[in-house]
Amino acid sequence: MSPDERVAVVMITYNRRDEALLAISRLRELPEQPHVVVVDNGSEDGTAEAVRERFPEVDLVASAVNLGAVGRNVGLERVGTPFVAFCDDDTWWEPGSLRRAADALAEHPRLGVVTGRILVEPGGREDPINAELLHSPVEGPPWMPGPTLGSFLAGASMVRRSAFLAAGGFSERLWLGGEEELLAADLATAGWELVHLPDVIVHHQASTQRDPRLRLRHGLRNTLWFIWLRRPLGAALRRTRDVLATAPRDRLTALALWDALRGAGWVLRQRRPLPARIERRFRALEEAQRRSTARRYGRPSGPRQRRGDR
Repeated sequence: MSPDERVAVVMITYNRRDEALLAISRLRELPEQPHVVVVDNGSEDGTAEAVRERFPEVDLVASAVNLGAVGRNVGLERVGTPFVAFCDDDTWWEPGSLRRAADALAEHPRLGVVTGRILVEPGGREDPINAELLHSPVEGPPWMPGPTLGSFLAGASMVRRSAFLAAGGFSERLWLGGEEELLAADLATAGWELVHLPDVIVHHQASTQRDPRLRLRHGLRNTLWFIWLRRPLGAALRRTRDVLATAPRDRLTALALWDALRGAGWVLRQRRPLPARIERRFRALEEAQRRSTARRYGRPSGPRQRRGDR
């Protein structure tokens, strides 16, 4: 199979040297032979040095600070390909999936994001989120090659570079944790569609080198911020009630609420309620969000952690 010059891959990493090296080796073995950009978010374990030594052909950005999801913005700005796939250091794309996602984006010029099917490793089990993506209640145009989505999962998605840049990329303020929803809403508002393609497969073996409590705290804060940044008043009140009803009544939730309230001034200054046609999409998701176990904020010791509103 010849290289696919339409595609680049941007991977962010932080203090996971061995996992990052393994992830890069998998990317280098893909038949699509994508250009790879690795953004090291200020690791202190020698990640950047190890990548530079072992993979000199990789485009490495060694940030002095942890940029969070904004590291993806930095990586994407360094490439000139029309389509860019994101990859975390604990995920990897199945051979051929980059090409299938790029084919969909090339065939449908109003398609902005392709999100794949996630298999949990070891074992290749279906991630519970797959069923929700496959049966998305969002109504899209008839030309869509798969289910229309309200949001996406960055580590399992390919984006149209021009659409991503025009929408402003990931918010620096949200940093990391449920950061996709705000960008997804802004993409949809600008007329871009988001799709789930089950034959685009991404594997995920969750790293043990993470701070699940911090991720949950940021995820809850960012969900609340998104609600009040983009949902109209009635929907914002309803969704806030529903989200807090699923959150544990503990110190972590209290801290997330405090974080959200501290940002209230910024949220009010940046508030731009969605146009009616996009608001209908998010409203269609509410029942699924209430029933979802894959999306619920739970304790970090549990088997699953909430991914934010998708």
